[in-house]
Amino acid sequence: MRLGMGVCVAATALAAAGQSAGTPAVPRTPGGHPDLQGIWTNATITPLERPAAYKGLTISDADAQKFEQAESNDLKAEDGASDGKIIRAAGSAGTGAYNALFLDRGAELERVDGVKRTSLIVDPPDGRVPPLTDAAKQRNRAEMRESSGLGGVKSRPLAERCLLGFGSTDGPPMLPVLYNNNYQIIQTPDTIMILVEMVHDVRVIRMNQPHLPSNLKKWLGDSVGRWEGDTLVVDTTNFRPEVRFRGAGANLHVIERFRRVDAHTILYRATMDDPSTFARPWTVEFPFLAAAGPIYEYACHEGNYALQDILGGARRMETLSGKK
Repeated sequence: MRLGMGVCVAATALAAAGQSAGTPAVPRTPGGHPDLQGIWTNATITPLERPAAYKGLTISDADAQKFEQAESNDLKAEDGASDGKIIRAAGSAGTGAYNALFLDRGAELERVDGVKRTSLIVDPPDGRVPPLTDAAKQRNRAEMRESSGLGGVKSRPLAERCLLGFGSTDGPPMLPVLYNNNYQIIQTPDTIMILVEMVHDVRVIRMNQPHLPSNLKKWLGDSVGRWEGDTLVVDTTNFRPEVRFRGAGANLHVIERFRRVDAHTILYRATMDDPSTFARPWTVEFPFLAAAGPIYEYACHEGNYALQDILGGARRMETLSGKK
């Protein structure tokens, strides 16, 4: 008995020594897995695709500071304006967008392994979304022809209808956008829940389960998780066809990896695969950082008359053109 206790104490001491020597302490659940619970943010000004001015994934701190200062200057210049780079990226060219105080996208490029990066995309090496296949281009053109235009409630973008957040903030993949980049994770042995601040969507990851039948489609897909060592791997299929992430079709398959690096960081990695849409799979990687919280209610349509006005304008145009 004493020998066994001695071996146990020695092993614990060796483990503690190894952890303090090189590996940061990671909080763990009673079951031994990394504890991912808490409130996190992925806010960053790192673009999804690498700007042409940068040839590699990483960048020096001095060059990163120049990029960050230029972005800050752009934001100040566009505050209250009707056009600009950030406004165009939000789809509001010529009409203006939010005042700067409403934006909360962070002020820095992401930092991974101590080095700042120029794009969220890490594969392909050029940091760009792979080209669409010819089949995807034809499919997207056909869908545009068959749609009734943007004058109907069901034809308006999902984010406008407050069904999903814009820019795939709710995911998967869970990408950073202009604001509300906060998430809360609740973890049990059987289920992991991710509360997305924007549109207060809730992702439910079922652990160690088979996927639902392929005819059962969900807005956020069917997410099934498993542990590979200390990494949570989440496999998602069965997206509703309306989601169309960057033009993807019904066969979109997303594999996410959540790895808690230390007490304040989760390294997030997601690979998108849809041979009917993209010329090859592609991968993003960036950190989620611990945030103080709390997550407030996201009242998506409160006081929002824009959609009502858009639909009213469409009905007026139909009347003027003689349509019923």
